[in-house]
Amino acid sequence: MTSTYPCLVENLAFAEAPRWHNGELWFSDFFTHRVMRVDREGRAHVVVEVAHQPSGLGWLPDGRLLVVSMIDRKLMRLDPAGLVEVADLSALAGFHCNDMVVDAKGRAYIGNFGFDLFTQPVVPKPTVLVKVDLDGGVSVVAQDVQFPNGMVITPDGKTMILAETFARRLTAFDIRVDGTLSNRRVWADLDTIAPDGICLDAEGAVWVASPRSNEFIRVLAGGVITRRIPVSNQAIACALGGEDGKRLFMVIGRVKNHDEALATRVGRIEYVDVDVAAAASPA
Repeated sequence: MTSTYPCLVENLAFAEAPRWHNGELWFSDFFTHRVMRVDREGRAHVVVEVAHQPSGLGWLPDGRLLVVSMIDRKLMRLDPAGLVEVADLSALAGFHCNDMVVDAKGRAYIGNFGFDLFTQPVVPKPTVLVKVDLDGGVSVVAQDVQFPNGMVITPDGKTMILAETFARRLTAFDIRVDGTLSNRRVWADLDTIAPDGICLDAEGAVWVASPRSNEFIRVLAGGVITRRIPVSNQAIACALGGEDGKRLFMVIGRVKNHDEALATRVGRIEYVDVDVAAAASPA
């Protein structure tokens, strides 16, 4: 299938974690070890290089960037002098760290693969979701999660929705005042869809990247799908942004290993305008 959607940036190795922030689209291109942003004129800039592969992105209340360092399983912060380590998650993460969401208080929630995704045959194992506090304190806030991936927090700051890729579902938690999670429940059973990156719109629906079916879907609580957007390659992650919040940025690509990703550079970010704007940032 040839894409019919406009392209914002192309020739990426493998992009992840798109975020609309201060009028620009930010993302990680993890096989090139770069966090990047695309300015209002459509020009791509390297923000910082992360030696052990960047993934999830977020911001502290004071505006400093947080970035997940995948392979060494650390959370890093970009200070004026450069990257500094916030927390080491290697004692808890079963394999590479992955996506992240940061709440209004600066608490970071980080997932990890839980098992070696690159050996064959793949034997999935449950893992944990980890919280990192502002002081660098690390704690487990959910156990027995099946490849925790994309995460969003509702505008009131009271609910987290998590994509469990290998369980083919979106899972919701209540967020307590202290940042711990409770009242775990299935938000949407996705049947055959294995969700990757997600984003939330102003009506409370979740846009889900579905790598296996090469599409982005809009899902309501309970699992009703209201829209499908097919794309030309694997759907990896998504973000709502643009001037009115109604532009869906779609990260697509396909990769089997590091060398192939760098050789083929098929990763790209396309976009389409949708009817419902992005949800407000968590309070």
